[in-house]
Amino acid sequence: MNLSFFSYLIPIFPGSGTHSIGGGSYIIQYLKHLTLPALSLAAFEIATFARYARSGLLEVLSEDYIRTAASKGLPFMTVFLRHGLRNAVTTVVTMLGFRLRTLIAGAVVIETVFNWPGMGSLFLQGLKANDYPLLMAYTLVFATAIILSNLLVDISYALIDPRVTYD
Repeated sequence: MNLSFFSYLIPIFPGSGTHSIGGGSYIIQYLKHLTLPALSLAAFEIATFARYARSGLLEVLSEDYIRTAASKGLPFMTVFLRHGLRNAVTTVVTMLGFRLRTLIAGAVVIETVFNWPGMGSLFLQGLKANDYPLLMAYTLVFATAIILSNLLVDISYALIDPRVTYD
């Protein structure tokens, strides 16, 4: 829907490729071509993250330490940002680590639809040609990215929540 609307009906963004011929600065062209694929990939995930952030924040804001901080006379934004949001964001960070798989798998479809060269289209070419070393290398890179994202999620817990320590 957004490809036909923004690219053909109202030609704001280009529909495919990574750059246009004679369209000005390379960086501006690249960002214009990147807008629709990025929005298409993120549209579903934004709703999921918003739902988890909202439910986590509602749960944290009903805790006793939030009422205690508010009753001490702290400003609402201090209570909200320092006490509420900091403790509620751990759920979102966890979901971000789990959703990386979905983003990488969705990139294969997005690269195909928007005619972008990348690892997803290379994977599909290797799949069609039965190029097993390429498929194994893609799987290795994919698995390494998942393991590193899980490691970064675990490390970020210690930075976000002071109660979490690693000995």
